[in-house]
Amino acid sequence: MISLESFIHQYDKPHTIILLEGKRVVSLSDQKKLSALGRMLAERTMHMLFRSGNAQGSDHLFSLGVASVNPGRLQVITPYRGHRKNDNQALHTISLDDVDLANEPQVIMHTRNNPRIKPLIDSYLNMGKNSYTVKARYLFRDTIKVVGTSKIAPASFAIFYDDLQKPKSGGTGHTMHVCEQNGIPQINQQIWFEWLKQ
Repeated sequence: MISLESFIHQYDKPHTIILLEGKRVVSLSDQKKLSALGRMLAERTMHMLFRSGNAQGSDHLFSLGVASVNPGRLQVITPYRGHRKNDNQALHTISLDDVDLANEPQVIMHTRNNPRIKPLIDSYLNMGKNSYTVKARYLFRDTIKVVGTSKIAPASFAIFYDDLQKPKSGGTGHTMHVCEQNGIPQINQQIWFEWLKQ
């Protein structure tokens, strides 16, 4: 288990990107903890940047904490332009609309690497956006948050709020899977809840 002190010592360096995200449904008793972690990390570090997908729930709560200290250290990657723009806390937003997927084979490969979602991704690549493939944009967004693109740096470390009853499921599960594929260290609240006690 990595301690808060070890995490800061290892990752508070220029160009380090910390992914802060998780489930859309956050228990009422945990909501303040997510914002508290974002705020604490932004207060106790100088260099690391924080990345979010701008979704409801975990992403938004983590982002509120970081933005309360310095919104300039928060980067958001969205599935399309204007995604939840009224709730976007970041000064720097990148949309999937700004990414030429045809020139990002690594993004496609890592998104298709899950057999469960490969048919959806292939349909999106072949047919574009329709009622069946709309979720593909969110999965590409989730992959980019981890691996980056030719113009976006990859994440260095990922901090998740997961559903511990159904761990690693849904979009959060996809993001965790991409982290594992690419050797990006990750933790969930079983570890970082302890950080808040320090």
